[in-house]
Amino acid sequence: MEQGKKDSSDASPDPSLDYLNRNPSPPPSDDETPTADSIGTTVFSKHWLFSTLTKLVKFVESDQKTKNEEGEDVPVELDEELEDEVCKLWDMSMNEEVALFLKEFEGPELLVGIIKKSKSKRLTEICMGILANMSCFKETRECMTENDGLGELVLLLLADPDPPTLIETSRFLLTCLSHSDVANTWLERLNEELWVRKNIYFIMSSSTNVDLLVKVGELVEKLFDLDSGMVFEWVEADSEDSVKDDENSEEENPPALQLVPSVLEAAKQLRFQSTEGLDVYLHILQLMTTVNHGFEAIVKPPDCGQSVWEFLYDLTSHELCQPNDPPLLIQEQKTLLSSLFAVMQSMFSCYKDKDYLKIGKNLPLISRVMQVLDHVQVYDDNLFDQYTKKKSDYDATNQALEKDVPFSILKDVCLEFLTQMLFALTKDDIKECFQQGYLNEHICRKALGHVLPMYRSYISDFLTVLSEVDQNLSNMLQKLMPPPRR
Repeated sequence: MEQGKKDSSDASPDPSLDYLNRNPSPPPSDDETPTADSIGTTVFSKHWLFSTLTKLVKFVESDQKTKNEEGEDVPVELDEELEDEVCKLWDMSMNEEVALFLKEFEGPELLVGIIKKSKSKRLTEICMGILANMSCFKETRECMTENDGLGELVLLLLADPDPPTLIETSRFLLTCLSHSDVANTWLERLNEELWVRKNIYFIMSSSTNVDLLVKVGELVEKLFDLDSGMVFEWVEADSEDSVKDDENSEEENPPALQLVPSVLEAAKQLRFQSTEGLDVYLHILQLMTTVNHGFEAIVKPPDCGQSVWEFLYDLTSHELCQPNDPPLLIQEQKTLLSSLFAVMQSMFSCYKDKDYLKIGKNLPLISRVMQVLDHVQVYDDNLFDQYTKKKSDYDATNQALEKDVPFSILKDVCLEFLTQMLFALTKDDIKECFQQGYLNEHICRKALGHVLPMYRSYISDFLTVLSEVDQNLSNMLQKLMPPPRR
């Protein structure tokens, strides 16, 4: 989790802390043993913690504003010493005993008060970061979740213009949504406040901050993964907004829904900056394809589906799993490729009548999917060799392969996609494939080796069309076909 870093601060006071208006020593060093002043079994000082919180209360209750040369009010930032102390508290809050101590003395309420009064972006970020750290522990997480004021504030902070604050707010929400003890409460809050989605759309479509885009993407991914109904609700709300906008618009075409363009824009922004982030946003698209409304939101709006398809096509053509890449690189790209091909396969299988999805315009994809399957095969072979050399245990090898679920998913998606593309080829398409080198005898043999016997009927149809182009090759491949089951 995040640790404190240097930079700004805000809060609401507790009169019981007035007696601590002194200058205590900073937290003891790690090599000291706990004392009566220590928090639990840690070496962190209670007095130091109380004093730091008291200083924050005084800071946010002061004017916090000064005048610039033009006579305008500008916020007063934390001084370096106070910021350093608050950052130490941020670090300390990742300790469960410290988090529980803060809860016992109403630390979350105090931090909420500080955030509400703060005019310092840096202080808001740090306080939200402390709350995010505290959410990692069950008791403090459940206590904060029961606090409606805190819940309201967290959602409001999703509209904050400060990227670091948004990152910590998203981290807090993501942590809570990742734990079943409080996840439903936060899902309900997010469902009740549909305006939250507009703030998320704005971040995804306009931010250039990589860390923020990744964290917000993880938040949306978690929401859709936990509750597929939220995809439906966001798309429905998008549609209603679109109708309202259209009624007030003189344009002939209705405005596009916001969800898919926002996700796509974030993916494009992260394309060359964060493989992790790109993976997250492609998985969001994949999750959308599992819900009818989500899938239609990708494909049906004018130009939206084509934009998604062209982006994914470009990724697989120029960046992911290239012919000269080491085969084992497939291990690093497996989840990203799984999401990418799952979306493309869904679009192709359901809407192949759309012009941009017609197989004749996407013949190079056959080679690309074959390339991925070849890399998968090399990975399988290498893993098999590792296990047989160590144990001579075929069962152990198969178990290792079966445990790699993302890898199995990638393989299955590619096999289905390749089969559908071969099945969709016309006589003219096959001629073009042979002319361009996308198909030849060697590739056809490998393709059959990959997809048989699972997709026998599809391959039979492919060989029937192939016979119109090359009867000898079709006959030869026909001999490789397993006999039909009785």
